[in-house]
Amino acid sequence: MASTGEHTVALLAGLPAEAAEAYTTDGSLDFDGNPALKNRTGGWRACRSILGTEFCYCLAFHGISFNLVTYLTTVLGQSNVAAARNVSTWQATCFLMPLGGAVVADSYCGRYRTMVVSCFIGVAGMLMTALSAYLPLLVKNIVSSNIVPSQEFVLFLGLYMIAIGLGGLRPCLMSFGADQFDDGDPSERATKGSFFNWYIFNMNCASLISSTAIVWVQDHCGWALGLTIPAVVLAAGLSCLVAALRTYRFQRTRGSPLIRVCQVVVAAVRKCGIELPADSSLLYGMLEDGLAGVPRIDHTTDLRFFDKAAILVASDKEVEAAAAPARTSPWRLCVVTQVEEFKILVRMLPLWASAVFFYAVSAQVTSTFVEQGMAMDATVGSVRVPPASMSTFDILTIILLVPLYDRAFVPAARRLTGREKGISELQRIGAGLAMPVLAMASAALLETARLRAAPNSTSVLWQAPQYALMGVGEVLTTIGQLDFFYGQAPAAMKTVCTALGLLAIAAGGYLSSFLLTTVQWATATGGAPGWIPDDLNEGHLDRFFWMMAGLGCLNLIAFGSCARKYKSRKG
Repeated sequence: MASTGEHTVALLAGLPAEAAEAYTTDGSLDFDGNPALKNRTGGWRACRSILGTEFCYCLAFHGISFNLVTYLTTVLGQSNVAAARNVSTWQATCFLMPLGGAVVADSYCGRYRTMVVSCFIGVAGMLMTALSAYLPLLVKNIVSSNIVPSQEFVLFLGLYMIAIGLGGLRPCLMSFGADQFDDGDPSERATKGSFFNWYIFNMNCASLISSTAIVWVQDHCGWALGLTIPAVVLAAGLSCLVAALRTYRFQRTRGSPLIRVCQVVVAAVRKCGIELPADSSLLYGMLEDGLAGVPRIDHTTDLRFFDKAAILVASDKEVEAAAAPARTSPWRLCVVTQVEEFKILVRMLPLWASAVFFYAVSAQVTSTFVEQGMAMDATVGSVRVPPASMSTFDILTIILLVPLYDRAFVPAARRLTGREKGISELQRIGAGLAMPVLAMASAALLETARLRAAPNSTSVLWQAPQYALMGVGEVLTTIGQLDFFYGQAPAAMKTVCTALGLLAIAAGGYLSSFLLTTVQWATATGGAPGWIPDDLNEGHLDRFFWMMAGLGCLNLIAFGSCARKYKSRKG
């Protein structure tokens, strides 16, 4: 894996054309650092283990997250607002950390090593969360109320260790899986088109088990056992990842793309008073490959201000004339490819921002939706359904729709549109952004009916439509977004742009936490219980849901405007 790109090119250049076709064309290497053979590495033979690891990590993560709000309210005695806020903030952090994990993977450690270390940290964090449930059993002579602060400390320490661990695992797992398919091979490229669909399908199969079996164990067999199971499962995922080591294809690290992005901004600002040359070929690195190990990106004519980072001034030319380009500070002078990497990110930001609200609504699935269910009749026949298990309808919707979308909708749409994927990623995302509006409206109508009925008499099964609508949104928006960010990313920024999609989930979680806090602060005044009190029968959770539906409509309009203006990157 330490082999250089030049060594790879030299090896392949000396082979006959027929022999060279046996190797990948994207510069990927095998475990020994040699050019990767197509028939021995990559493809689905490698992805089976990657998907197995993903299954285990999703099972473990959701085994904690789905019922966490119940643990916080019933065991640690937190209020509804505090518990919902803590869950949203933690989940947001879990999706924020992948940005740091992506930088570490792309710049220093590589994706595989980053994933292995991250798994170890995640397992340790899950053991800490389990320890918080074991504390009352280990220290029996202390009054339960006195041990709660210690439980909270151990719990949140473990939760944020999990966030750090998943920060390295999440973005790398998706990108590492996509790396197993060679874009230069038409058959492998077509196969990779289904990878993100099946990645999400696999993830939701794991989530289904979490929302049923693990939640049931936590509710009926105790939290100590219920929080230990996820740690064991993630450890199994680590074993699965390591077992297929020799079947993987590896990409070389190419330096931090985020640092290169910052260099473009600094260099452009430093030269803000300098006029751009009329001839763009005079820009630095315009006619050369530019960055070592990074494929060249053609110059574009929009966002021209940032082209100033590639202007050669007198002092830069003196350094170049001295035949010492290595001494030219990248914080003063950037090549065109580096500037274009930055432009790609800037163009995607408005679309990224539109996805944030979707995830603010998605955060309600494990917070206010569960709290609403706790105020309803959870018995179905003689069986009590844990409110957190209602997310099964969300998951089942995804599991059913992913293969239908991939095997039925895409071929049918392809015949009509001529597009390889049936519809564009942006059309798919836009359709998905309409789903939170419908889900929030459904939840609001249900809450209004629940408040008018006798307390705890409305069946929790009436929540099924709002969960199912969020499932439809996940199939359209989440998968479409992952495909969009990975497809639009330059070669050196695949992991970071995948992490950008996860960052939208993080921002949505923080937005949810902010909205919950603001709503309660604004409505719980003058002795009023507010919209989301501890006893929901005294509040107006329906108004919160209607507010979210209205904001969702505005978000959908904003996305449509941005999508029409976006120019897709080709190649």
